[in-house]
Amino acid sequence: MDLQEVENRIWSKLKEKDLAREEGIKLCREVIRLSQKSIRCTHRGEIEEARSYLASARTTLNKAHGILSPHPELRFSGFVYDAQKEYVEGEATLRLILTEKLPSPEELEAEPAAYLNGLGEAVGELRRYLLDAMRKGDLSRGEDILTIMDDIYGVLMDMDFPDGITGGLRRTTDIVRGVLEKTRSDLTLAIRQTKS
Repeated sequence: MDLQEVENRIWSKLKEKDLAREEGIKLCREVIRLSQKSIRCTHRGEIEEARSYLASARTTLNKAHGILSPHPELRFSGFVYDAQKEYVEGEATLRLILTEKLPSPEELEAEPAAYLNGLGEAVGELRRYLLDAMRKGDLSRGEDILTIMDDIYGVLMDMDFPDGITGGLRRTTDIVRGVLEKTRSDLTLAIRQTKS
């Protein structure tokens, strides 16, 4: 065996993987940035801009998946998970606020744990949306939004698996419970005030 030849082959493979990793990280950061911009646009009522940012995020995420697919240990790593989670949060926030059908994990090409955690984070965005509406004196969707938040919490509660499988979903579920209870309290108080 020629040790130099072995070294060269290994170096070449590791260099290829390292380049894919660096490009994947860069693309995943961009997905997160685009998804966050979409959420901000959704809250401002700039729906077409929000959709445009999400479309760009989807294209960028698909590109990252393609670059990383020859390297499964990278394709299913934390930075890809974070990008998927943020993308799911953006899509869920927009769709739920617009009362559109929630896309499935398969439609969003998100791993189940990233999808569930993204839904959990969308609950916080729904609270923000509801509080903004309440400040304007609009309680018309309050009960509906609260029901959606409660439904998401119910789904998260049903996922009784170890954190290693669900990507820390227990912590997300605990946060969602707190957000849900605070929102229920705030909405109840606002409704009572309008009736008195």
